[in-house]
Amino acid sequence: MMRRQIKRLLLVAALLGSWGLLPAQAQSAAKTPADFGYRHLRTTFGRDTVDVLVMSKPGEEQRRKPLLLVVQGSLPRPLIVPHAKGAYNWFGFTPKLYTDAYHLVIIGKPGIPVLAEQTELQRNLSYFEPQTQAPPPAYCQRNHLNYYVARNNTVLRYLVNQPWVDSRRVVVAGHSEGSNVVAKMAATSRRLTHVVYLSGNPLGRMSTMVNQQRNADPTVSADDAFRNWQQIVDKPGEVTCGPGDSPKTTYSFSEPPMQYLRKTRVPVLVVYGTRDAGAPFCDYLRLEMIRERNTRVSFKEYPGLEHNFFGFKDGKVDYENQYHWDDVAQDFLSWVEGKPMNAVKPERNDGVTP
Repeated sequence: MMRRQIKRLLLVAALLGSWGLLPAQAQSAAKTPADFGYRHLRTTFGRDTVDVLVMSKPGEEQRRKPLLLVVQGSLPRPLIVPHAKGAYNWFGFTPKLYTDAYHLVIIGKPGIPVLAEQTELQRNLSYFEPQTQAPPPAYCQRNHLNYYVARNNTVLRYLVNQPWVDSRRVVVAGHSEGSNVVAKMAATSRRLTHVVYLSGNPLGRMSTMVNQQRNADPTVSADDAFRNWQQIVDKPGEVTCGPGDSPKTTYSFSEPPMQYLRKTRVPVLVVYGTRDAGAPFCDYLRLEMIRERNTRVSFKEYPGLEHNFFGFKDGKVDYENQYHWDDVAQDFLSWVEGKPMNAVKPERNDGVTP
């Protein structure tokens, strides 16, 4: 039963190109973050109120522990979307496996409610205002790299001053779009001790889009992608509010994160599946870090896994049997603690050797 549910939820995640979705622990029909195992904190960034959710081991909410901040990927999604068995979560891995050692933190998107019913959302679980059928203007205006980096750094300053946070170990992990955010945080934040860069492209979003277009049909030119990029570069500060990202958003996330990883103040672990569209660019970064003798950036590849760390069977992503998010999380937390990482060996049945 659980495998069928996970498969159904992660089919949605694959279509969205975002975090893998996992069911939270079963809960009754509840309407506050506390009912789903979260503390709901609020702090400020400039004139904005920022929603912060913290998941801790029950009974140990005030116990001093290290912090693991997870930076989610794209789209204006609420942090909590209830369903029949509990709620979707955006950690990717199973949160309760890591609350013995860490307080887990996730930050809401600007202008987006913390909790919303699935019936209020788009099919991809994005929040659109009923009147405009578009995201709230507050989200559109703030949905860019520099906002998220500055806001997250401010939230970290707030969190590390809490008595239940052990500031000797403050870890941030970002997946997909979130990887761009944590890369720049690595070069700018003085509160972090470790950074985990998951399924990113060190050369930026547009290079992934070009690569995906070429892989979709190698016989078709990628000129459309380059023309789109030229239009974005012509108006890099333009903010639009619709189903797709504005030029300002795409421009900011197309800045090569490689420039920040080169300047990182803290150790960074670059994690990727070799069948992700961004994998060749992570390979390139690895070559450059070796050439530059940069030992602050380490790498962990997962042969045969895709963007959300699933394997393949018969040439298709196997959502039912090859979920590896918890393996990945165990590996990167082992790296944080200075322990060896265990190689994931996905089952294969598509004629490709890992």
